[in-house]
Amino acid sequence: MVNVTDGFGSSILGYPRIGPHRELKRALESYWHGTSSRDELLAVGREIQESQFLELAATGLTQVPGNTFSYYDHILDNALLFGAVPKRFEAYREELHPLDFYFLMARGRPDLPPLELVRLLNTQYHYRQPELDADTRFSLHPEALLDEFDRAKEHGIELRPVVLGPLSLLLLSKTGHVPGETEFDKLELLDRLLPVYEELFEVLAKRGATCVQLDEPCFTSERSPSTLELFEKTYERLSKAPLRPRLLVTGQYGDFGEALEILARTKVEAIGLDLASYRITPDELAKIPGIQRKRLYAGVISGTNVWRADRYVTLEYLNAISKVCPDLVVSTGTTLLHVPYDLLVEYELEEHVAERLAFAKQKVLEVVSLAKALTEGPSEKWRKRPREVHFKQKHAVRHRVYNITPDMREREPYEIRRVAQQERLKLPLVPATTLGSFPQTNAIRQARYDLGQGRLSYEEYRKRIEAEIESTIRLQEDIGLDVLVHGEHERNDMIQYFAELLDGFATTHFGWVQVYGSRCVRPPILYGDVARPKPMSVEWISYAQSLTDKPVKGMVTGPVTMLARSFVRQDQPLYETADQVALAIRDEVVDLEKAGIAIIQVDEPSIRELLPLRPKGRPEYLRWAVGAFKLATSGVQPETQIHTHIGYSSREDVVAAIDELDADVTAIVATRSIEWVLNALKEDCAEGVGLSHGVGPGVYESRSARIPDIDELDELLSAAAEAVTPQRLWANPDGGLKTRHHWQLDPSLRNLVAAARRVRRRAEAAAAEKSA
Repeated sequence: MVNVTDGFGSSILGYPRIGPHRELKRALESYWHGTSSRDELLAVGREIQESQFLELAATGLTQVPGNTFSYYDHILDNALLFGAVPKRFEAYREELHPLDFYFLMARGRPDLPPLELVRLLNTQYHYRQPELDADTRFSLHPEALLDEFDRAKEHGIELRPVVLGPLSLLLLSKTGHVPGETEFDKLELLDRLLPVYEELFEVLAKRGATCVQLDEPCFTSERSPSTLELFEKTYERLSKAPLRPRLLVTGQYGDFGEALEILARTKVEAIGLDLASYRITPDELAKIPGIQRKRLYAGVISGTNVWRADRYVTLEYLNAISKVCPDLVVSTGTTLLHVPYDLLVEYELEEHVAERLAFAKQKVLEVVSLAKALTEGPSEKWRKRPREVHFKQKHAVRHRVYNITPDMREREPYEIRRVAQQERLKLPLVPATTLGSFPQTNAIRQARYDLGQGRLSYEEYRKRIEAEIESTIRLQEDIGLDVLVHGEHERNDMIQYFAELLDGFATTHFGWVQVYGSRCVRPPILYGDVARPKPMSVEWISYAQSLTDKPVKGMVTGPVTMLARSFVRQDQPLYETADQVALAIRDEVVDLEKAGIAIIQVDEPSIRELLPLRPKGRPEYLRWAVGAFKLATSGVQPETQIHTHIGYSSREDVVAAIDELDADVTAIVATRSIEWVLNALKEDCAEGVGLSHGVGPGVYESRSARIPDIDELDELLSAAAEAVTPQRLWANPDGGLKTRHHWQLDPSLRNLVAAARRVRRRAEAAAAEKSA
């Protein structure tokens, strides 16, 4: 193991990799667009790697993680490290450079869908899901890992390679391209996979590595007894490998639970706990047999939020657990991939907010400082406790929250609303629509930037946005969509746009966080009481509606998604913050209705993201999360149609979400897994539940460049019509179209409209035949 010779050690479990100034994003997109070479991209990657391990070593960390860089996604990297290439890509391996073959799996092409994009546990990060089948054979390909390890060694730095643990690699994968094609338990592949891990250990040991980090984040979720038994057998075996570095096994993103007790019984030398997410008490820790003999990586610094740790409280806690586990390394609870790089570059954050924050660089320094204080005692700088910061409360906001009544979360029964809405909207069967955003031109992005810099007047900016909105409306009319959207051209990001217009949020200039591939967002910081000073979207939606006789949807982000995709204050319960945001959204929805908008979409793609990973706490979370959505949407009249958009739901959650949220129409992200959505809906149809509301199971992936043909969309929509009836069915993509080009968007939407019309004609013919 990387040695800790004097006192207590310090480390982190991973670091951001997009580059301090998004260097990797720009290099990737330049390469993908053909304006730079592969060698130039590889050079940027090497520069980010080297500057990172040199910087981390210079901070005073006693251990520096390695193999945390990725050109797109670390989960995919780990699958390829062990040779898990899906069959449908295998034929292209020989003809492509390894990097281009990698991007083919990550991004696909028009005739070949990429690996599915899936959210990683309860984080904002999305990964490309590896595909396995009964014939999958594993093999070791450690060239990239070893290259970085050797380059660091030349600088006198020993990296601790970070590798996804074998069980999490399997659990985060899927079986085959379409779930359900074959009945197959992916954990059956474990016996084939473990020898390759042992082979990796031997290679690393011979290279001089003294420790390897194995991440098992899947075991902070509830696991069956049989899976936990496999976990124990796995680490019994790996810890007895004949030639290996010492093993650090981490449980990131929550309570390691039973896995902690299992690891304590094995010969694994070190265990990493996310004590920032789940703070086990020293007494609870002491009751675990064998834990005193392990090196404990105490993850007391959060890797998923941006709030500074209370160093006095944290040091007191570390002192207490060091008496149970004297071989202790102060660490982060998770990789720092989920937070921005550096707070010090945020020149416009107000001081009373900034002094409570810590981004990745500051969190590394917190780790080093705590380890030093644990060894030597607090320094002179620690003697004066920093002044407490209290944000001024908005009494009007708190008064509104206090006066919320149950009827404010309820609308008239759906059947009454459905009749009123059909009378007002007169929509055809299987209406075709999109879920909000359209591509943004460079000119619009530049105009938004120039407005912020004061180089463009608001009047000129408004004219440019209105011209773009009109172009988007005319395109949708020409395509033949039944319900239109304004395109969201005024919005940089669906979260940040509203955060910038709400009191209680702070936004950053450079606080970029990677979501997937080259896609980055700047999560807002929700620090205070939330209020809406003035309407946020009414001007743009009203203008769009004035251009057409077809209904144009109002587009608003839901309260829970605003929380899930922001860094949220920790000084009050989440449910209270959710209700504050919900009241602000409610005001916007009511104003849209007053402006004559007949359909309002309140997006909640993240309502399942905050769901606790373990069953404990889920009922309470769902109670307040659903309550916040209903508070935001229940202030309108029956004839106003409320849409929502939920994402990445599991099979058992789909129908429950439709019922609980009580939206008039629910769009579901489920493109390449749409079969299980349709099956779930169909099965519940027999029981007469979950099917009273409109449903739009997205029938093509909005993030893919692939253009689906009419027959494919017809087949999916026909299956959906059979499951939910044509009267309930909507035709839509599975997400916004902001990242697409018009040459991809136009034919895809035309094919969608054509397929919807086919299904509509068949349903109308069947109804006419039945009535005759």
